[in-house]
Amino acid sequence: MPCFRLRLVLAATLAGVPLSVPVRAADADAGAAVFRAQCKVCHSVERGGEALAGPSLFGVVGRHASAVPDFRYSPANRRADLTFDEPTLDRYISNPQAMIPGTVMAYPGLKDSTRRSDLIAFLATQK
Repeated sequence: MPCFRLRLVLAATLAGVPLSVPVRAADADAGAAVFRAQCKVCHSVERGGEALAGPSLFGVVGRHASAVPDFRYSPANRRADLTFDEPTLDRYISNPQAMIPGTVMAYPGLKDSTRRSDLIAFLATQK
């Protein structure tokens, strides 16, 4: 049976027939766990939250980079002309130094795309 499925997928691909693959919805509750494990040491998510090593991420989805008043951003972050919409956050969280060369954010990046989408779903609720 697996050989039949493989031939079916190959035939559909060669014929240009799109195959639908179920897409998993992002899970904000799982994202909260990612935040606690990966981000909380440096960031808060409370309105007007205390700046730790990084600024508060309250309202970060849709916010322009370097927009938290009174936070001392690196020159690279201040020069970055980015708005942290979901696709931009996804790329940034994946590898901050690649997205903004010279950033002082020491985080190496979250490589797992499912965990990133969950984290972004959680951050989107923080507004």
